[in-house]
Amino acid sequence: MSAEPADRRIRAVRPPKPRLDPWVAHGTTLEAERTKDGAIERALTVFLTGAECPFTCSFCDLWRWTIDGPTPAGALPAQLARALQSLERPLPDRLKLYNASNFFDPRAVPREDLPAIAELVAPFAGVTVESHANTIGRLTLELAGQIRGRLEVAIGLETIHPDAIRHLNKRMTLARFDQAARFLAEHDIDLRVFVLLGAPYVDPGESVEWTVRAAEYAAARGAGRVSLVPVRGGNGELERLEALGHFVPPTLRQLEAAVEQCLCLAPVVVAADLWDVDRLPGCPECRPQRVDRLRRLNLSGGPEPPVVCRACG
Repeated sequence: MSAEPADRRIRAVRPPKPRLDPWVAHGTTLEAERTKDGAIERALTVFLTGAECPFTCSFCDLWRWTIDGPTPAGALPAQLARALQSLERPLPDRLKLYNASNFFDPRAVPREDLPAIAELVAPFAGVTVESHANTIGRLTLELAGQIRGRLEVAIGLETIHPDAIRHLNKRMTLARFDQAARFLAEHDIDLRVFVLLGAPYVDPGESVEWTVRAAEYAAARGAGRVSLVPVRGGNGELERLEALGHFVPPTLRQLEAAVEQCLCLAPVVVAADLWDVDRLPGCPECRPQRVDRLRRLNLSGGPEPPVVCRACG
């Protein structure tokens, strides 16, 4: 199936999209993150509102937090300024600017806004933005040259499973990911990688194995951080694939196992993405203890006592 019919099919089953104000960021979070040297840094994430990503991935639900049409010039600096104005001192160490799209797509982040954004992020030692591997290039270097802090780019590798990667509709090959990783390394820009747990077309019995293999792949190509992201249903396409037997939602125990098996990749930081963790299927008796253990694993990067549960073993 060609990309265009796949796009239409995926978009046709989407639920209604909320209407967002392009001049208002749709959220912020403040969390602790482990660094490669074992330190703990405070990281503020600002969820910016802007244009939708042009890549219609089968697993994605981030389109819900975007607008129709291009991001208006000046909107992102206005959103960011408002989000930062009430921050208490000392400021967080890292600022993550996630726009549910690609930071180096001029339709999503107008090029003329980069100087204003660079000025706003000047107080932060590290700045993270997200981007599809296909948009890494000249604008990446422009941003890196304008900010004072160290730039980190987060790229979705998602999976290295040969069947699954073909069905994601992501328009990315492993060769293109490798090229983007080399480009960042050559220009002294840090790399963070997103890896999926429970990717469609991966046998659920092999889900943890393929997640760990993708994390190893990312680490071998220079990633300093790898975030394990459980695939979340709700975008319509995943429900269609689940009905066909091509997708099985990942579980809390699988996420726990994947993080444990990635501890050997240290000093590369491999952490569970706990956004919407309450949606993961799991034993109600031990769920709170397992989520707490995952939080400890994310910060310690070392062995943590296992959770013993009489209900699920």
